[in-house]
Amino acid sequence: MHPAIRRVDWDSAAFARDCYEITVVDEVTLREAASRPGHYAIKVDPLADKAALHHHGFYYVDTLLEPHCRREDFGGHRDPRARCTRNEKLEDLLAICHGAFEHGRFHRDFNLPRAQADLRYDNWLRQVHAAGDAYGLRHDGTLAGFIAVMGNRLVLHAMAPVFRGRGLAKFLWTAVIDALYAQGHAEVSSSISASNIAAVNLYQALGFRLRHPVDVYHRWTP
Repeated sequence: MHPAIRRVDWDSAAFARDCYEITVVDEVTLREAASRPGHYAIKVDPLADKAALHHHGFYYVDTLLEPHCRREDFGGHRDPRARCTRNEKLEDLLAICHGAFEHGRFHRDFNLPRAQADLRYDNWLRQVHAAGDAYGLRHDGTLAGFIAVMGNRLVLHAMAPVFRGRGLAKFLWTAVIDALYAQGHAEVSSSISASNIAAVNLYQALGFRLRHPVDVYHRWTP
């Protein structure tokens, strides 16, 4: 296999098919992806020429943005009713996680079953929770959502449906971000879909800036 094609075991297990990530866009790599069965993903600069991708059957699924904020620039929105915890039961967090990521590139890919896309995020939460890196978000003592972290990155987050649209997320996110800065991190970052306007607005309201946009293209080779 071409060295620029890397098998992603995590996605392969969730989707029950070989899933790969391509790290270099060139004719040889794209031709191999078009001839070898599997699901392929590639991230490219939004201004890059996409002609070769389209020629080899790749299709656009998402644009990802990276919100980031240094400790000295973070104002936050604090509320004593909002707090984060580290001891929530996995099943309670999974109840919020399951089906919450409709903006994700795997849910937007018409070649992937939605149920397996849900499983991918559920499995990811299981892994982070087992490592002790899943924060529960509580408002007035009630579990309202979660944020899973890896180091200084917020890698997975969701609010329970009943708590959405109430302006609470900025207080709950602040509780977790404050905790990460207290651990000594100089910067906190995340990754969100440009189509997720609620998340874009939330991070900007918290003082985050956006950088490193990438367009994501997929290919399914039967």
